[in-house]
Amino acid sequence: MVKILFNNACSKSRAILEHLDENNVQFEIIDFIVNPLSEIELKTVLKKLGRSAEELIRKGDQLFKEKFANQTLSEEGWLKVLLENPSLIERPILIKGPIAMIGRPIENVKFFIEN
Repeated sequence: MVKILFNNACSKSRAILEHLDENNVQFEIIDFIVNPLSEIELKTVLKKLGRSAEELIRKGDQLFKEKFANQTLSEEGWLKVLLENPSLIERPILIKGPIAMIGRPIENVKFFIEN
């Protein structure tokens, strides 16, 4: 089963769900806006992605540009930013066992699901 870290306001998140549904892939939705990730959960996702907290931030987001663009923070600092502002987390994120990926482009999702 694939877990999807999902934001309903995100068209790419909704497109991934539609793609998985159309291809009869079983999945579990985790709406991280409604149910924010704990620090341990976020650190686990980062480890599975092989990324730092800063690399997971949506740097094109208006909130990031207004509040965080000119900041230089430690890993723990960026982690705190993501925990306090979950809308800044890149999405969707697909998790399958010990690995995860950002669900873009959608062509990569098919490869991820099948392998």
